[in-house]
Amino acid sequence: MPCTSRPPRLRAVLGIALGVLFSVGLTLVAPTSSAQDTPAKSETRANPLKKSPFDRALYASLLEAHTKSVADVVGTRVDYRALGRSEDWKRLVAQIRSARPGTLDREGKLAFWINAYNILTIDLVLQHYPLDSIRDIGSFFSPVWNVEVATIEGRTLSLGEIEHEILRKMGEPRIHAAIVCASTSCPPLARTPFTTERLGADLDAAMRQWLSSPRKGVSIDRTRNQVSVSAIFDWFEEDFETGGGVLSTIARYVPATDAAWLQNEGRQARIKFLNYDWTLNDFSR
Repeated sequence: MPCTSRPPRLRAVLGIALGVLFSVGLTLVAPTSSAQDTPAKSETRANPLKKSPFDRALYASLLEAHTKSVADVVGTRVDYRALGRSEDWKRLVAQIRSARPGTLDREGKLAFWINAYNILTIDLVLQHYPLDSIRDIGSFFSPVWNVEVATIEGRTLSLGEIEHEILRKMGEPRIHAAIVCASTSCPPLARTPFTTERLGADLDAAMRQWLSSPRKGVSIDRTRNQVSVSAIFDWFEEDFETGGGVLSTIARYVPATDAAWLQNEGRQARIKFLNYDWTLNDFSR
C-alpha cells in the first residue's frame, strides 16, 4: 500500500472535516446584508433624481416663522427685518447657490427653480432693505430683473434669467402663480416649499389661491361681459396658449359657476388687465 494512502475510515473523517471548513470559509467571505441594503432603500439612495438639492425642511421652518397669511390683497407677507438677522436664512441661500439641479428630472428642476427664484428674490430684497418696492433696486438702464443674484453650476444668473431662460422654457404656465416678485400684486407667496413629489398639486393650489382674489387674480362682470385679470396674463399671454388661452386657463381654477360661464357665454368676453401694485409685500405695511 503506497505511503500516501489512508485507511477508508480515516479518509471519511477527513472528508467531513474539510467540508465543514469549506462551508465556514464561504460564510466568512460572503458579503453581509443589512436593512439599509434592501432593494427599496438601495434604489432610493442610488437615485439622485428624487433628492432635493437643498434643505427643504429648513426652508419650510423659515417660511413658517417669518411669513404670515393675511386677509388683505397681498395674501402672504414676509418679515424681511427678521430674516435679515437669521443665520439659518444665510445657510439656506448658500445651499441654493451651491446646488446642482442639473442632475434632477423635469419635476425636480421645476420645483428647485421655483423655490430658488422665491428665495433669491427675498434675499435680493434683504440686501437693499429697507425699501418700498423691489423695483427700487437697480436702475433705468439695468433694472432689478438684470441684477446678478447667484452663480449656480457655473452659470451667473439674474431673476430675469431664471424666469425667462430656465422656467418659462420648461413649458409650464402655472409657474406664474408660483414665482413671487416680492410685490403686492404678485401671487401670494406659498408658505411651504414646492416639492417634486407634489408639484402638480402644489401648482394647482397656487393657481386657485391667486385667482381667488378679485383684486389681483380674476374678477368676472357678467353684465358687462368683461373679465378683469392680472397683468401677468397680458405680459405672458403666449405661455397660456397651450392651455387654450387666458380664459380657458382661468376656467380650470375658478369656482364651478364661473367656470361654466367662461366656457359658454363668457368665451368671447372682453379681457381687462388689472393695475399692478409693486409695493413690497412686507410685514410692516
